Amino acid sequence: MLVIVAPGQGAQTPGFLEPWLADPVFESRLHWLSAVAGLDLAHYGTEADADTIRDTAIAQPLLVASSMLAALAVFPHPADAFAKVGAVAGHSVGELAAAAGTGVLSAEQAMVLVRERGKAMAAASALTPTSMTAVLGGDRDEILAKLAEHGLTPANDNGPGQIVAAGTVEQLAALAADPPAKARLIPLSVAGAFHTKHMEPAVQTLAKYATAISTHDPRTRLISNRDGHVVHDGREVLQRLVTQVNSPVRWDLCMQTMADLEVTGILELPPAGTLTGIARRALKGVETFALKTPDQLDDARAFVEKHGSPSEIDAAPTWRLLVAPVKGTVSRDVGVRRDAGATVDAGEVVAKVANSRDEVEVTAPHGGIVVEWLVEEGDPVSPGQPLVRLHPAGSPA
Repeated sequence: MLVIVAPGQGAQTPGFLEPWLADPVFESRLHWLSAVAGLDLAHYGTEADADTIRDTAIAQPLLVASSMLAALAVFPHPADAFAKVGAVAGHSVGELAAAAGTGVLSAEQAMVLVRERGKAMAAASALTPTSMTAVLGGDRDEILAKLAEHGLTPANDNGPGQIVAAGTVEQLAALAADPPAKARLIPLSVAGAFHTKHMEPAVQTLAKYATAISTHDPRTRLISNRDGHVVHDGREVLQRLVTQVNSPVRWDLCMQTMADLEVTGILELPPAGTLTGIARRALKGVETFALKTPDQLDDARAFVEKHGSPSEIDAAPTWRLLVAPVKGTVSRDVGVRRDAGATVDAGEVVAKVANSRDEVEVTAPHGGIVVEWLVEEGDPVSPGQPLVRLHPAGSPA
Protein backbone atom coordinates (compact mmCIF):
# COMPACT_ATOMS: atom_id res chain seq x y z
CA MET A 1 0.00 0.00 0.00
CA LEU A 2 1.10 3.54 -0.81
CA VAL A 3 0.79 6.47 1.61
CA ILE A 4 1.47 10.04 0.52
CA VAL A 5 2.52 12.52 3.22
CA ALA A 6 2.89 16.30 3.27
CA PRO A 7 5.48 17.97 5.55
CA GLY A 8 4.90 20.68 8.13
CA GLN A 9 6.54 23.95 9.13
CA GLY A 10 10.31 23.79 9.44
CA ALA A 11 10.76 21.61 6.33
CA GLN A 12 11.17 24.66 4.04
CA THR A 13 14.66 25.70 2.91
CA PRO A 14 15.78 28.71 0.85
CA GLY A 15 15.37 28.19 -2.89
CA PHE A 16 13.63 24.81 -2.66
CA LEU A 17 11.07 25.75 -5.34
CA GLU A 18 13.58 27.05 -7.88
CA PRO A 19 13.88 23.85 -9.97
CA TRP A 20 10.10 23.40 -9.99
CA LEU A 21 9.48 26.82 -11.53
CA ALA A 22 11.28 25.78 -14.72
CA ASP A 23 8.00 24.02 -15.55
CA PRO A 24 5.59 26.66 -16.95
CA VAL A 25 2.54 24.68 -15.78
CA PHE A 26 3.84 24.56 -12.19
CA GLU A 27 4.76 28.26 -12.42
CA SER A 28 1.30 29.31 -13.61
CA ARG A 29 -0.43 27.26 -10.93
CA LEU A 30 1.81 28.79 -8.27
CA HIS A 31 1.02 32.24 -9.64
CA TRP A 32 -2.68 31.51 -9.18
CA LEU A 33 -2.25 30.22 -5.62
CA SER A 34 -0.09 33.28 -4.87
CA ALA A 35 -3.04 35.46 -5.86
CA VAL A 36 -5.32 33.50 -3.52
CA ALA A 37 -2.83 33.74 -0.66
CA GLY A 38 -1.91 37.37 -1.30
CA LEU A 39 1.78 36.42 -1.26
CA ASP A 40 4.47 36.17 -3.93
CA LEU A 41 5.13 32.49 -3.33
CA ALA A 42 7.54 32.24 -6.26
CA HIS A 43 9.75 34.86 -4.62
CA TYR A 44 9.58 33.21 -1.20
CA GLY A 45 10.29 29.78 -2.68
CA THR A 46 13.30 30.87 -4.73
CA GLU A 47 14.90 34.13 -3.53
CA ALA A 48 13.94 34.71 0.10
CA ASP A 49 16.41 33.82 2.85
CA ALA A 50 15.90 31.39 5.73
CA ASP A 51 14.84 34.06 8.23
CA THR A 52 12.18 35.39 5.86
CA ILE A 53 10.57 32.03 5.13
CA ARG A 54 10.69 31.12 8.80
CA ASP A 55 7.87 33.65 9.33
CA THR A 56 4.76 31.59 10.09
CA ALA A 57 2.54 33.73 7.87
CA ILE A 58 4.86 33.01 4.89
CA ALA A 59 6.04 29.47 5.63
CA GLN A 60 2.61 27.90 5.96
CA PRO A 61 1.10 29.02 2.61
CA LEU A 62 4.41 28.22 0.91
CA LEU A 63 4.41 24.65 2.25
CA VAL A 64 0.78 23.90 1.42
CA ALA A 65 1.08 25.30 -2.09
CA SER A 66 4.26 23.36 -2.85
CA SER A 67 2.79 20.06 -1.64
CA MET A 68 -0.46 20.49 -3.56
CA LEU A 69 1.29 21.45 -6.80
CA ALA A 70 3.87 18.68 -6.55
CA ALA A 71 1.03 16.17 -6.11
CA LEU A 72 -0.47 17.48 -9.36
CA ALA A 73 2.91 17.01 -11.02
CA VAL A 74 2.99 13.35 -9.92
CA PHE A 75 -0.66 12.86 -10.94
CA PRO A 76 -1.40 15.14 -13.93
CA HIS A 77 -4.94 13.67 -13.93
CA PRO A 78 -5.89 13.94 -10.23
CA ALA A 79 -8.62 11.30 -10.38
CA ASP A 80 -5.93 8.73 -11.26
CA ALA A 81 -4.48 9.13 -7.78
CA PHE A 82 -7.41 7.39 -6.12
CA ALA A 83 -6.65 4.20 -8.03
CA LYS A 84 -3.19 4.17 -6.45
CA VAL A 85 -3.12 6.01 -3.11
CA GLY A 86 -4.16 3.91 -0.10
CA ALA A 87 -3.97 6.75 2.43
CA VAL A 88 -2.70 10.29 2.93
CA ALA A 89 -1.54 12.30 5.93
CA GLY A 90 0.01 15.68 6.57
CA HIS A 91 2.13 16.84 9.49
CA SER A 92 0.61 19.91 11.16
CA VAL A 93 -0.05 22.47 8.40
CA GLY A 94 0.64 19.71 5.88
CA GLU A 95 -2.74 18.27 6.84
CA LEU A 96 -4.35 21.08 4.84
CA ALA A 97 -2.55 19.87 1.71
CA ALA A 98 -3.68 16.32 2.52
CA ALA A 99 -7.30 17.47 2.87
CA ALA A 100 -7.14 19.20 -0.51
CA GLY A 101 -5.49 16.17 -2.09
CA THR A 102 -8.32 13.88 -0.97
CA GLY A 103 -10.99 16.27 -2.24
CA VAL A 104 -12.26 17.49 1.13
CA LEU A 105 -11.31 21.09 0.22
CA SER A 106 -10.54 22.82 -3.04
CA ALA A 107 -7.04 24.19 -3.54
CA GLU A 108 -8.42 27.71 -3.17
CA GLN A 109 -10.20 26.88 0.10
CA ALA A 110 -7.01 25.33 1.44
CA MET A 111 -5.00 28.44 0.52
CA VAL A 112 -7.46 30.82 2.17
CA LEU A 113 -7.47 28.68 5.32
CA VAL A 114 -3.67 28.41 5.44
CA ARG A 115 -3.28 32.13 4.77
CA GLU A 116 -5.51 32.98 7.72
CA ARG A 117 -4.03 30.16 9.82
CA GLY A 118 -0.52 31.53 9.37
CA LYS A 119 -1.53 35.09 10.18
CA ALA A 120 -3.62 34.05 13.19
CA MET A 121 -0.87 31.83 14.63
CA ALA A 122 1.70 34.59 14.18
CA ALA A 123 -0.62 37.02 15.96
CA ALA A 124 -1.24 34.55 18.80
CA SER A 125 2.51 34.01 19.14
CA ALA A 126 3.02 37.75 19.60
CA LEU A 127 0.80 37.83 22.69
CA THR A 128 3.21 35.88 24.92
CA PRO A 129 6.90 34.98 24.40
CA THR A 130 6.70 31.27 23.61
CA SER A 131 8.75 28.73 21.68
CA MET A 132 9.46 25.02 21.18
CA THR A 133 12.30 22.61 22.00
CA ALA A 134 12.97 19.18 20.52
CA VAL A 135 13.60 16.48 23.13
CA LEU A 136 15.56 13.62 21.59
CA GLY A 137 16.20 10.25 23.22
CA GLY A 138 15.41 9.44 26.83
CA ASP A 139 12.50 7.49 28.30
CA ARG A 140 9.09 8.55 26.97
CA ASP A 141 7.26 8.38 30.30
CA GLU A 142 10.03 10.27 32.09
CA ILE A 143 10.03 12.95 29.40
CA LEU A 144 6.27 13.44 29.57
CA ALA A 145 6.41 13.65 33.36
CA LYS A 146 9.20 16.24 33.19
CA LEU A 147 7.25 18.33 30.67
CA ALA A 148 4.18 18.23 32.89
CA GLU A 149 6.30 19.25 35.87
CA HIS A 150 7.35 22.40 34.04
CA GLY A 151 3.90 23.14 32.60
CA LEU A 152 4.96 22.31 29.04
CA THR A 153 2.96 20.58 26.30
CA PRO A 154 4.26 17.68 24.14
CA ALA A 155 3.17 19.58 21.01
CA ASN A 156 4.58 17.06 18.52
CA ASP A 157 5.03 13.36 19.23
CA ASN A 158 6.95 12.08 16.24
CA GLY A 159 7.63 8.59 17.54
CA PRO A 160 10.26 6.95 19.73
CA GLY A 161 12.80 9.46 21.00
CA GLN A 162 11.30 12.44 19.17
CA ILE A 163 9.04 14.71 21.20
CA VAL A 164 8.76 18.47 20.78
CA ALA A 165 8.01 20.48 23.94
CA ALA A 166 6.21 23.82 23.71
CA GLY A 167 5.38 26.57 26.17
CA THR A 168 6.58 29.91 27.46
CA VAL A 169 10.20 30.94 27.14
CA GLU A 170 10.51 30.74 30.93
CA GLN A 171 9.11 27.19 31.04
CA LEU A 172 11.51 26.06 28.33
CA ALA A 173 14.43 27.67 30.18
CA ALA A 174 13.43 25.72 33.29
CA LEU A 175 13.40 22.51 31.23
CA ALA A 176 16.86 23.30 29.86
CA ALA A 177 18.13 23.68 33.42
CA ASP A 178 16.44 20.45 34.51
CA PRO A 179 16.36 18.12 31.47
CA PRO A 180 15.02 14.56 31.43
CA ALA A 181 17.64 11.87 31.95
CA LYS A 182 19.51 10.68 28.85
CA ALA A 183 17.68 13.20 26.63
CA ARG A 184 19.18 15.84 24.35
CA LEU A 185 17.44 19.22 24.04
CA ILE A 186 17.53 21.27 20.83
CA PRO A 187 15.78 24.68 20.91
CA LEU A 188 13.83 25.25 17.70
CA SER A 189 13.93 28.49 15.79
CA VAL A 190 10.19 29.21 16.00
CA ALA A 191 8.49 32.19 17.59
CA GLY A 192 5.50 30.41 19.04
CA ALA A 193 4.21 27.46 21.03
CA PHE A 194 2.26 25.85 18.19
CA HIS A 195 -0.29 23.14 18.97
CA THR A 196 -0.78 24.34 22.55
CA LYS A 197 -3.29 26.42 24.51
CA HIS A 198 -1.34 29.52 23.46
CA MET A 199 -2.86 29.13 19.98
CA GLU A 200 -6.48 29.37 21.19
CA PRO A 201 -6.99 32.84 19.58
CA ALA A 202 -6.03 31.34 16.23
CA VAL A 203 -8.56 28.54 16.69
CA GLN A 204 -11.32 31.09 17.23
CA THR A 205 -10.30 32.93 14.06
CA LEU A 206 -10.24 29.80 11.92
CA ALA A 207 -13.55 28.56 13.33
CA LYS A 208 -15.28 31.64 11.91
CA TYR A 209 -13.89 30.97 8.43
CA ALA A 210 -14.79 27.29 8.64
CA THR A 211 -18.50 28.04 8.97
CA ALA A 212 -18.50 29.35 5.37
CA ILE A 213 -16.64 26.39 3.84
CA SER A 214 -18.40 23.53 2.07
CA THR A 215 -16.65 20.17 2.17
CA HIS A 216 -16.71 16.76 0.50
CA ASP A 217 -15.93 13.41 2.07
CA PRO A 218 -12.35 12.19 1.47
CA ARG A 219 -11.88 10.03 -1.62
CA THR A 220 -9.25 7.91 0.09
CA ARG A 221 -8.19 7.31 3.69
CA LEU A 222 -7.20 10.53 5.48
CA ILE A 223 -5.20 9.86 8.66
CA SER A 224 -5.76 12.54 11.30
CA ASN A 225 -2.98 14.23 13.29
CA ARG A 226 -5.13 14.32 16.40
CA ASP A 227 -5.25 10.59 17.12
CA GLY A 228 -4.17 8.67 14.04
CA HIS A 229 -7.79 7.80 13.21
CA VAL A 230 -9.00 7.54 9.62
CA VAL A 231 -11.65 10.26 9.20
CA HIS A 232 -14.19 9.93 6.40
CA ASP A 233 -16.61 12.80 7.06
CA GLY A 234 -15.64 16.06 5.36
CA ARG A 235 -17.11 18.29 8.05
CA GLU A 236 -15.22 16.41 10.74
CA VAL A 237 -12.00 16.76 8.76
CA LEU A 238 -12.55 20.53 8.62
CA GLN A 239 -13.33 20.71 12.34
CA ARG A 240 -10.15 18.78 13.11
CA LEU A 241 -8.13 21.13 10.88
CA VAL A 242 -9.37 24.03 12.98
CA THR A 243 -8.81 22.52 16.43
CA GLN A 244 -5.50 20.98 15.36
CA VAL A 245 -3.90 24.41 15.81
CA ASN A 246 -4.03 24.14 19.61
CA SER A 247 -3.87 20.34 19.86
CA PRO A 248 -0.73 18.17 19.86
CA VAL A 249 0.33 16.49 16.61
CA ARG A 250 0.36 12.74 17.24
CA TRP A 251 2.45 11.68 14.27
CA ASP A 252 3.41 8.58 16.25
CA LEU A 253 -0.22 7.46 16.10
CA CYS A 254 -0.43 8.33 12.38
CA MET A 255 2.52 6.00 11.78
CA GLN A 256 0.88 3.32 13.92
CA THR A 257 -2.13 3.49 11.62
CA MET A 258 0.17 3.21 8.61
CA ALA A 259 1.68 0.11 10.20
CA ASP A 260 -1.83 -1.29 10.84
CA LEU A 261 -2.60 -0.75 7.15
CA GLU A 262 0.58 -2.68 6.26
CA VAL A 263 1.90 0.19 4.18
CA THR A 264 4.79 -0.76 1.91
CA GLY A 265 5.74 2.65 0.49
CA ILE A 266 5.64 6.27 1.74
CA LEU A 267 6.09 9.16 -0.69
CA GLU A 268 6.75 12.58 0.84
CA LEU A 269 5.85 15.71 -1.11
CA PRO A 270 8.26 18.67 -1.23
CA PRO A 271 9.98 20.08 0.63
CA ALA A 272 10.62 16.42 1.43
CA GLY A 273 12.97 14.61 3.78
CA THR A 274 11.70 15.17 7.32
CA LEU A 275 8.81 12.70 7.36
CA THR A 276 10.58 10.02 5.32
CA GLY A 277 13.48 10.29 7.77
CA ILE A 278 11.13 9.69 10.70
CA ALA A 279 9.48 6.80 8.84
CA ARG A 280 12.80 5.07 8.18
CA ARG A 281 13.44 4.97 11.93
CA ALA A 282 9.92 4.06 13.06
CA LEU A 283 8.58 1.88 10.23
CA LYS A 284 11.30 -0.63 9.53
CA GLY A 285 11.03 -2.33 6.17
CA VAL A 286 8.81 0.35 4.61
CA GLU A 287 10.29 1.87 1.47
CA THR A 288 10.37 5.67 1.35
CA PHE A 289 10.66 8.28 -1.41
CA ALA A 290 11.48 11.93 -0.67
CA LEU A 291 10.33 13.99 -3.68
CA LYS A 292 12.52 17.09 -3.68
CA THR A 293 13.04 18.14 -7.31
CA PRO A 294 11.14 17.67 -10.58
CA ASP A 295 13.88 15.52 -12.10
CA GLN A 296 12.67 12.81 -9.68
CA LEU A 297 9.13 12.74 -11.10
CA ASP A 298 9.61 9.70 -13.32
CA ASP A 299 11.09 7.79 -10.39
CA ALA A 300 8.25 9.00 -8.17
CA ARG A 301 5.66 7.68 -10.64
CA ALA A 302 7.48 4.35 -10.76
CA PHE A 303 7.38 4.28 -6.94
CA VAL A 304 3.63 4.91 -7.10
CA GLU A 305 3.16 2.07 -9.58
CA LYS A 306 5.20 -0.28 -7.38
CA HIS A 307 3.31 0.39 -4.15
CA GLY A 308 -0.06 1.72 -5.31
CA SER A 309 -3.39 -0.01 -4.86
CA PRO A 310 -6.96 1.30 -5.23
CA SER A 311 -8.66 2.90 -2.27
CA GLU A 312 -11.55 0.94 -0.79
CA ILE A 313 -13.41 4.20 -0.34
CA ASP A 314 -15.64 4.95 -3.35
CA ALA A 315 -16.96 8.48 -3.77
CA ALA A 316 -20.23 7.32 -5.37
CA PRO A 317 -22.77 10.11 -4.78
CA THR A 318 -25.84 7.94 -4.14
CA TRP A 319 -24.79 6.76 -0.69
CA ARG A 320 -22.39 7.45 2.16
CA LEU A 321 -19.86 5.09 3.66
CA LEU A 322 -19.07 4.74 7.34
CA VAL A 323 -15.54 3.41 7.78
CA ALA A 324 -13.46 1.96 10.59
CA PRO A 325 -11.44 4.75 12.25
CA VAL A 326 -8.84 2.31 13.60
CA LYS A 327 -7.69 -1.30 13.28
CA GLY A 328 -9.58 -3.74 15.48
CA THR A 329 -12.65 -5.93 15.81
CA VAL A 330 -16.04 -4.56 14.83
CA SER A 331 -19.15 -4.84 16.98
CA ARG A 332 -22.71 -3.78 16.12
CA ASP A 333 -23.81 -4.37 19.72
CA VAL A 334 -24.43 -0.70 20.54
CA GLY A 335 -27.90 -0.83 22.08
CA VAL A 336 -30.10 -0.75 18.97
CA ARG A 337 -29.04 -2.96 16.08
CA ARG A 338 -29.55 -1.28 12.71
CA ASP A 339 -30.09 -3.80 9.92
CA ALA A 340 -30.69 -3.14 6.22
CA GLY A 341 -33.63 -0.77 5.72
CA ALA A 342 -33.38 0.75 9.21
CA THR A 343 -33.22 4.51 9.68
CA VAL A 344 -30.18 5.93 11.45
CA ASP A 345 -30.35 9.37 13.05
CA ALA A 346 -27.62 11.97 12.57
CA GLY A 347 -24.95 11.49 15.24
CA GLU A 348 -26.16 7.99 16.15
CA VAL A 349 -23.58 5.36 17.11
CA VAL A 350 -23.97 2.37 14.79
CA ALA A 351 -20.91 0.30 15.67
CA LYS A 352 -17.72 0.13 17.69
CA VAL A 353 -14.20 -0.91 16.78
CA ALA A 354 -12.06 -2.26 19.61
CA ASN A 355 -8.38 -3.15 19.85
CA SER A 356 -5.82 -3.51 22.61
CA ARG A 357 -5.28 0.26 22.74
CA ASP A 358 -8.77 1.67 22.43
CA GLU A 359 -12.48 1.27 21.71
CA VAL A 360 -13.79 3.79 19.19
CA GLU A 361 -17.42 4.52 18.36
CA VAL A 362 -18.49 4.77 14.72
CA THR A 363 -21.15 7.44 14.31
CA ALA A 364 -23.33 8.46 11.36
CA PRO A 365 -22.66 12.20 10.97
CA HIS A 366 -25.60 12.78 8.61
CA GLY A 367 -27.94 9.90 9.35
CA GLY A 368 -29.72 7.95 6.61
CA ILE A 369 -31.07 4.52 5.75
CA VAL A 370 -28.91 1.39 6.03
CA VAL A 371 -28.37 -0.02 2.54
CA GLU A 372 -26.11 -2.89 3.57
CA TRP A 373 -23.52 -3.91 6.11
CA LEU A 374 -20.16 -4.78 4.58
CA VAL A 375 -18.85 -6.60 7.68
CA GLU A 376 -20.17 -9.16 10.13
CA GLU A 377 -20.17 -9.05 13.93
CA GLY A 378 -16.66 -9.75 15.23
CA ASP A 379 -14.90 -9.26 11.91
CA PRO A 380 -11.34 -7.89 12.04
CA VAL A 381 -11.12 -4.54 10.20
CA SER A 382 -8.32 -2.25 9.08
CA PRO A 383 -8.25 1.56 9.39
CA GLY A 384 -10.53 3.10 6.78
CA GLN A 385 -12.23 -0.19 5.86
CA PRO A 386 -15.87 0.42 4.82
CA LEU A 387 -18.34 -0.93 7.37
CA VAL A 388 -21.80 0.09 6.17
CA ARG A 389 -23.47 1.95 3.32
CA LEU A 390 -26.08 4.58 4.20
CA HIS A 391 -28.52 6.18 1.76
CA PRO A 392 -29.63 9.75 2.57
CA ALA A 393 -32.98 9.74 4.36
CA GLY A 394 -35.88 10.92 2.22
CA SER A 395 -34.51 9.37 -0.99
CA PRO A 396 -35.26 5.89 -2.29
CA ALA A 397 -32.53 3.40 -1.46
